[in-house]
Amino acid sequence: MTRDEAEHILASAGQTGDDQFPLFEAALACALHEDPSRDPDTVHSLSQQICDRLKGRLENESAEEAIAETLSGDFRFNGDFLTYDDPDNADLISVAQRRRGIPVALGIFYLVAARRCSLPMDGVDFPGHFLLRIESREGPLALDPFSEGRIVLPSELVRRALRAGLTPDVADRLDMLMAPVKDRAVLIRLQNNIFARAQQARDYARAERAALRRALLDPSDHRPWIDVAAAREGQGALAGALEALARAQALDGGAAIAARAARERVRLRLN
Repeated sequence: MTRDEAEHILASAGQTGDDQFPLFEAALACALHEDPSRDPDTVHSLSQQICDRLKGRLENESAEEAIAETLSGDFRFNGDFLTYDDPDNADLISVAQRRRGIPVALGIFYLVAARRCSLPMDGVDFPGHFLLRIESREGPLALDPFSEGRIVLPSELVRRALRAGLTPDVADRLDMLMAPVKDRAVLIRLQNNIFARAQQARDYARAERAALRRALLDPSDHRPWIDVAAAREGQGALAGALEALARAQALDGGAAIAARAARERVRLRLN
């Protein structure tokens, strides 16, 4: 797959409604957009193996036990505590090869396996640490894909929310802390993570690709184009930065103040 072909898949996903969003295919396209030289077939095969194993476990185990044991026990998916900021931890193909990653990348494998086995599971856009929500007989449970798919108790959710800076009145609202998010938001969170780390490392080409993927996945949002512009400016591609800022302004009806200010700054550098 070429980078252009990957962008075509992402653009198509961006035009898809939330209920039909192709999480696995779009996540794979994101990885191939980053490095088109790789073969996605091994990831497809691994995903099917996970699904088959999960189906077997579900015959004798609860949903929350079965999916945690399948992903973390049978297939050894777990968080990378030692080299957390390694770019491979946010890349679906690399995560499949290494069986290590950041929470949201690991969570995609959980979500895909659960959906294929008709398990009610969603992502939770928890501040600072992506979680999963699975329905059980006792009600919704929070699972942490970074820590062997373990259940996160309500008291721990509150503690984590307070540490993340939420106010006590919000941190006590479990319905808000465990609110499910759409699959599109899950994948965009992953690209946000890649962008932030690339910007910090001054890897502006990688940052541009991550921001562009966000723009394709949510074509109505002007903010990714502001990030595309920043990454292009970091590479010295000032004309490309102006083009991206113009897109941001057009999407936001001309009201994107940050885009206008950035555009003027870039234009001055061109003179």
